[in-house]
Amino acid sequence: MTRFVQKSLVAALVASLSVGHAFAADPAPAKTEAAKPAVALDKNKISTMVGMDIGRGLVSIKDDIDIKVVEQALEATMKGEKTSLTQEEALQVRQAFMQQMQAKRVAEQKVVADKNKKEGVDFLAANKSKAGVKTTASGLQYIAEKEGTGPKPKATDTVKVNYLGTKINGEKFDSSYDRGQPATFPLNGVIKGWSEGLQLMPVGSKYKLFVPADLAYGENAPGQIGPNATLIFEVELLDIEKPAEKPAAAAKPAAKPAAKAAEKAGEKK
Repeated sequence: MTRFVQKSLVAALVASLSVGHAFAADPAPAKTEAAKPAVALDKNKISTMVGMDIGRGLVSIKDDIDIKVVEQALEATMKGEKTSLTQEEALQVRQAFMQQMQAKRVAEQKVVADKNKKEGVDFLAANKSKAGVKTTASGLQYIAEKEGTGPKPKATDTVKVNYLGTKINGEKFDSSYDRGQPATFPLNGVIKGWSEGLQLMPVGSKYKLFVPADLAYGENAPGQIGPNATLIFEVELLDIEKPAEKPAAAAKPAAKPAAKAAEKAGEKK
């Protein structure tokens, strides 16, 4: 089960439990002067706040539940009354529902992945014939917008870069420029398209990389990117970081005083 499904389901199914934990008293409260509440509290306000929190937790499954039945089960449980399901039956329903949500999520992801894959293939097919675009044996496409004069990094090097990452529709998902500082990382710890593309660049260069899905994140892309997305990166290679120097080995200490004394005693004899 994906973490996304687990997180959504847990938020929905145990929202009320989370609320209860959030307001439970500490087992051993510190002996300090109680701060005055920022607002005047009453049962209506507290109830509204709790209802809002529970409601936010149920948004992702709102089409799968009947809110009236939820209210009935909630009220009966809080009063200790009999519910229409036993605890064992509720557990079985929970497990079946989680499986259903997982299957639904997988199906939705496949639709998005197939769509992104086709759009990426079509984009690269049209892009490769544009002026200045070069294509490597792996399928990576790039444009050298500025050629530097420094050395080219190796796969084992650590580089310092500025970059902008977008999807093929122009939507930005990451940028070192926005953070106001370059990024530093080892080339053997990034996506294949980056590792290959940066090794083509002399220091001081600026390239635009067009990275096919299989050289990017594939089906396991972060949520803001989406599965099987073809990506575009504008990259400036600022420097190749020098490996950190290993500290010099400490000089071996001279013979221990006791040992020296013994040696001298032996000489006297």
